[in-house]
Amino acid sequence: MASASHADEFPTLQALLEEHHSVEQQMADPALHNDQAKARKVGRRYAELNRVAEAYQRYCAATDDMEAARELAEEDPSFADEVTSLEEQTRQAHDALVDILTPRDPDDALDVILEVKSGEGGEESALFAADLARMYERYATTKGWSVTELSSTPTELGGFKDITMAIRAKGTPSPEEGVWAHLKYEGGVHRVQRIPVTESQGRIHTSAAGVFVMPEVEEDDEVEIDQNDLRIDVYRSSGPGGQSVNTTDSAVRITHIPTGIVVSMQNEKSQLQNRIAAMRVLASRLAAEARAKREAEASAQRLSQVRTVDRSERIRTYNFPENRISDHRTGFKAYNLDQVLSGSLDPVIQSAIDTDEAARLGKAGDE
Repeated sequence: MASASHADEFPTLQALLEEHHSVEQQMADPALHNDQAKARKVGRRYAELNRVAEAYQRYCAATDDMEAARELAEEDPSFADEVTSLEEQTRQAHDALVDILTPRDPDDALDVILEVKSGEGGEESALFAADLARMYERYATTKGWSVTELSSTPTELGGFKDITMAIRAKGTPSPEEGVWAHLKYEGGVHRVQRIPVTESQGRIHTSAAGVFVMPEVEEDDEVEIDQNDLRIDVYRSSGPGGQSVNTTDSAVRITHIPTGIVVSMQNEKSQLQNRIAAMRVLASRLAAEARAKREAEASAQRLSQVRTVDRSERIRTYNFPENRISDHRTGFKAYNLDQVLSGSLDPVIQSAIDTDEAARLGKAGDE
């Protein structure tokens, strides 16, 4: 084992290693697993800290091997080549540890609530919203995540005026593998250019749909919601065209009066189930609002998710005639739109992750 002096290079490392030991003891306590929500949260933290501990162990082992090889090379020059190789391994282990220790979004390991809303373009926009929803569902499948539709307002041609989905990882993923770590970059206006099914002249139209992504609030997180701040309406569920699909008032609409946030749920069978689902989404939206406010106060250059579907605020363009996908924030461009819509989103999202990490590393270097 390497000496404790290795940790002296990294001011925050010792505290993280001590926390790793403490959380490891919590994980071994059977009582923790009586509370599944708390166990899941502790498990996520353990996965995050375990990455730090393992990276540190690799760095220590590489450093010790390099130092031993240097001592041997002083007595036997034939070890010189081995020293060069071990110096490179140590540098790589050092860089990997620095990367892991670079401050990252504390919500990265969380699951998400994702909403898609149609905007300019009428029925064509609603059809595009449905395309986006399917794209995210297929992408989630490639990641082994589960997708649960919480609510939707379908249209007669098979589109969606709006759809809300819960996307969750299985088990306790490490932060870089979390749902929020990947999908947080999807928030904004997505623009589509194609010939709509409703177009008789074969002309290309431009329309847009809005995507809003927020970390799902965990059960044991405290999001204070004053019941006096809520207006709760019940009504009958409806399908495409507005026709009633239920004979009881099972659908629920909750309005948070101070913020004006409105959440409607009608997919569950009972009013109680719809109310519980609506409160989950409301809690996540309020947490997202608080998060956005904190970030805005911390940085005027915050990348914000849009609340209105305005084509001028687009983050990405889906050009069907050219089979092209373009991300306007990162400069990413590819001509495999059909594959992206089938769930092959990784290269597009990776371009956003790389851009974000470069910004974080630059910020850390300035401090």
